[in-house]
Amino acid sequence: MVYNFVLHFEVLIFSRMITLQVGHGGLYHSQSPESYLAHTPGLVVVMPRGPRCAKGLLLSSIRSKDPVVFLEPKILYRSAVEEVPDADYEIPLGKAEVIREGADVTIVGWGSQLRTLQNACELASKDGISCELIDLRTILPWDSETIIKSVRKTGKLVVSHEAPITCGFGAEVVATLQQECFFYLEAPIQRVCGFDTPFNLVFEKYYLPDEKKNLDAIRMVMDLSR
Repeated sequence: MVYNFVLHFEVLIFSRMITLQVGHGGLYHSQSPESYLAHTPGLVVVMPRGPRCAKGLLLSSIRSKDPVVFLEPKILYRSAVEEVPDADYEIPLGKAEVIREGADVTIVGWGSQLRTLQNACELASKDGISCELIDLRTILPWDSETIIKSVRKTGKLVVSHEAPITCGFGAEVVATLQQECFFYLEAPIQRVCGFDTPFNLVFEKYYLPDEKKNLDAIRMVMDLSR
């Protein structure tokens, strides 16, 4: 966003925000605003999947010369346990991470949804399906190259996020991959997301894109590619 000020000074703004469900938040405390924020050119939007990832992304965000919104999945405050190095380290913004290599299908997600996707990949492996799991880490700017490279290898893609499916950021991922990998795709791209509705605590478990829903999508793209 430096161009707004004719390069006279830098916009060093860093904001932390909580996001996603927590297991008992319900209607008012479980929103997923990453798509709202990603529609702001010049803004950097970050969402970590766990403590180790959070520290590296947090330090990079604080030191960034662009304004950054750091979205913290609040369920991680109570459930995430990892060894975090004491040393200073940064994780580059705008770079996705392949956290599980595979050959059959590419799975993409971000934030605390990665835990759900890791479980889905484990379940799929029992069916003999090799999943490549990618954590986007930065929503804007997002790393399309890493995902394109993976989909050109596997020929199949499942994108999953907790936000509602309509205008969720997964739609941007799907549109880009459909354009860049059309002749490599062996099955229609699948999105496994939240529903287009608010939800209270009682219905939270039905709203969330859990392991079973993601496993069904993985099996579907495998069946369609045969």
